Amino acid sequence: MSYAVTGVILMAVVTYIIRVLPITVFKKQIESRYIRSFLYYVPYAVIASLTFPGIFYATGNVMTAVLGTAAAILLALFRQGLVVVAIGAILVVYISGLFL
Repeated sequence: MSYAVTGVILMAVVTYIIRVLPITVFKKQIESRYIRSFLYYVPYAVIASLTFPGIFYATGNVMTAVLGTAAAILLALFRQGLVVVAIGAILVVYISGLFL
C-alpha cells in the first residue's frame, strides 16, 4: 500500500511541476510564430499518438475498428461535432460487427 501511495504522490508532484513550470518560466507572451504554432498543435498530436494505436484493438476485430475509424475521419472532415463523430463511429462499428 505504501508503494502505491508513494507512486501517486510522485505522479502528483511531477504533474504539478509540468503545469507550473511554463507559467513561471514564460512570463511574457511568446513572440515567435513557429514556437506558438508548435505549442498550439502539441496537445492534439499527443492525444492522437496515445489513442490511435488503441483504436484498432478496442473492438476485438480489426476490420470493424478500421471501418469505425474511417467513419470518424470522414465525419470529422465534414466538420461534424464531436458527439456526431463519436456516435457515427460507434454505429458503424456496431453495424459492421453484425455482418463481420
